[in-house]
Amino acid sequence: MAKQPTPAELAQAVSELDFNVSEEEVTEAQNLWNQTGQDFTKVKSACHPILPKDNSKNILITSALPYVNNVPHLGNIIGCTLSADIFAKFCRMKEINTLFICGTDEYGTTTETKALEEGLTCQQICAKYYKEHKKVYDWFNIEFDYFGRTSTAWQTKISQDIFNKLNQNGFIYEDKVDQLYCEKCLKFLADRFVEGICPFCSYIDARGDQCDKCGKLINAIELKEPKCKTCSCSPIVKTSRHLFLDLPKLTPKLEEWAEKTIDQGHWTNTAAVITKAWLKEGLKGRCITRDLKWGTPVPLEGFQDKVFYVWFDAPIGYLSITANYSEEWEKWFKSPDTVNYYQFMAKDNVPFHSVIFPSCLLGTGDNYTLVEHLSGIDYLNYEEGKFSKSRGTGVFGDQAKSTNIESDIFRFYLAYIRPESQDSTFSWEDLQSKNNSELLNNLGNFINRALSFCEKSLGGVIPKMVLTQEDFKILAKINNELKEYEENLEKLKLRDGIKNILTISRIGNQYMQAKKPWTLVKGTDEEKIQGATVIGVSANIAFVLSNVLYPFMPNVATKIRKQLNLATFDVISEKEVYDSENLKPDEYSHPIFFNKFYNFLPEGHQIGKPEPLFKRIMEADVKMWKEEFGGVPEKKPEDGKKDKKGAKKGEKKEKASKEKKTDGKKEACNDAKSNQTENQISNAEDKPTESK
Repeated sequence: MAKQPTPAELAQAVSELDFNVSEEEVTEAQNLWNQTGQDFTKVKSACHPILPKDNSKNILITSALPYVNNVPHLGNIIGCTLSADIFAKFCRMKEINTLFICGTDEYGTTTETKALEEGLTCQQICAKYYKEHKKVYDWFNIEFDYFGRTSTAWQTKISQDIFNKLNQNGFIYEDKVDQLYCEKCLKFLADRFVEGICPFCSYIDARGDQCDKCGKLINAIELKEPKCKTCSCSPIVKTSRHLFLDLPKLTPKLEEWAEKTIDQGHWTNTAAVITKAWLKEGLKGRCITRDLKWGTPVPLEGFQDKVFYVWFDAPIGYLSITANYSEEWEKWFKSPDTVNYYQFMAKDNVPFHSVIFPSCLLGTGDNYTLVEHLSGIDYLNYEEGKFSKSRGTGVFGDQAKSTNIESDIFRFYLAYIRPESQDSTFSWEDLQSKNNSELLNNLGNFINRALSFCEKSLGGVIPKMVLTQEDFKILAKINNELKEYEENLEKLKLRDGIKNILTISRIGNQYMQAKKPWTLVKGTDEEKIQGATVIGVSANIAFVLSNVLYPFMPNVATKIRKQLNLATFDVISEKEVYDSENLKPDEYSHPIFFNKFYNFLPEGHQIGKPEPLFKRIMEADVKMWKEEFGGVPEKKPEDGKKDKKGAKKGEKKEKASKEKKTDGKKEACNDAKSNQTENQISNAEDKPTESK
């Protein structure tokens, strides 16, 4: 029979873990543990409408509006909506009055081109893909308070009001613009109606408004070898009258705001560098109108045949979507003294949110709530390339479920590799490694060991716990991690928050391994008390982990609480998507955050049934997913020219589809024109245990 460790040996084993905590921290941990009378396990539910409260912290969160016609890929999801959702969940847990708003960006050339491709009207395209977006976000458990649309009457009303005030204040001017014109389609080729070679970096698929590779904004006539997106013909240059936002005149206001906000707010370095570079280079007037039919009408005589450029009125969508949520929207967007505004986006969206949008709001003279904290992150790449729908490269939101990987695994991994300071890469091998080592072997192993020992040795009942100084050192170290976790999430350092969670789990594993409760419970009465204490403390650590995991892995957090026999909370995944014409707020509930280690599970509490939380990802799985989502490699054209034969997956199929829909294109275009006016007034034991 193995020799039982003495109390002194156990204390030495724990002290050798070198948790480096002070006597004051140990005393605090002891005092916190002895506090009683609190309900630590309650949950709270959303109560709509959520409006700012007096004498309270009010946080407004928006994530960049996704183009309605594109299903988001994993890079889009972590870049905007998922990052914002993690922060929103954290704020709600802290019982901060929080509103999280997003919606589909539905105007502009992206929608018109998609309508032409599918032979549908713009309204039909928006309704169709709005639902697809909502399904994706629901599956990922992204809980907006309201997920709306921009093709609404409120969008028209608020956008036109902002424009009129800018015009009245002298920040709008008229000028003639040379534009590309397609003689075959008989129309000006605005923005995404034209593609060509980037004049700055020679990227072959640059659009007429921006290059996705270098991120620079482009005047369409600067493109090399431009082609009409609709018919592939080479356009000519014609002149058209347009309206411009006088950014040079607005620069003093913007510089004053930017200097103060970047210095005092939580801005990513990427967002700050981009904004400062724009200001240093000197701002130029920006054209804010387009020769299109699908968009917000320009309310100025002589320009009624034009609409606003999507990047002028798209950020106004945050306001209009909030107005569709509550007519008291101004309490959020015209209350800068009582509302803290956070924005989440990828770096290509930063200039529109840190330069153009605040310039517009400042230029009105109204007391608008401007962004204080801007989390603009770098790009997430896929394996050794980029996500590409046309080439079938990478995982898109509507494909994630088909992998049979749970949404929480994607949420965890995407947050783990979030490109907060430089571009990062999604890798199947790395996903496998993080799942098997961090989730299965570390986190899942600890929780299953702790609760299984409680069930087998103590009948699933939390025992009387008699903690020693060495036990309180463990609690003190976890208190330090909880403090860092809170600070990291407050500063939008989500990757570091994940590391804090995994550190807490490792502390738990080290604690159990050093104390060996499976040996103690078979010893003397004193040793049995020590063993029971370790099991009870470990179960409490499991509760702590469920708490800090919730913003990142809500389903896993729910499973842990269920195994602890605690009240669970609702999540929105798998709910039926509501009618895109009858939008309603999301319903959800959430736990309460604790930044200190209390005796959450007191003596006598009966836990539930322990079950494995994670399952191992095998090499065969990785191979299968790499083949399924590897796509067709992009060919490298010679001398910077496009490969005439085409490297895109399914190009022939797409061409055949276009030929079939030729007759539907004119109809769709005409429908879009005739329905424009109507649309403006309509609303839009020590081995890892695995789950099987």
